[in-house]
Amino acid sequence: MSDDTETRVTKGDGYAVANLNDLGDGPGFRKIRKELGVTAFGVNAIVLPPSYETGRHLHDEQEELYFLHSGRIAIELDGTSHELTAGGLAWVDAPTVRKIKNLSDSEDAIYVVVGGKDGYVGRDGKLPEGETSRLGT
Repeated sequence: MSDDTETRVTKGDGYAVANLNDLGDGPGFRKIRKELGVTAFGVNAIVLPPSYETGRHLHDEQEELYFLHSGRIAIELDGTSHELTAGGLAWVDAPTVRKIKNLSDSEDAIYVVVGGKDGYVGRDGKLPEGETSRLGT
């Protein structure tokens, strides 16, 4: 990752915008939480090289949601394998053992992992002053 990554994240009062390609190079982790300043939950993107298989892991407290952006992976959950294609999702409770394998022998797989504990706060969305609809124009 280059030293000028911070300049590629546009930050405003209450928001940050970036492109995954600006958060790192080559295979491995893209630190979304750190670079964008997310504090309410953990979030990373992972670029998994062709045919690469991660080690198995689990968590003490944090559940995770996996979203496969591109590619094709096998996600093994407590010994049972499930295939995901682009757009695929998998929720995994903290103590569930998980492992990921890129099923392609020629293309990277890119997935995003969001993790947290004691999360959902209910439906607390509301319209800003002067707005009458969430539907837009």
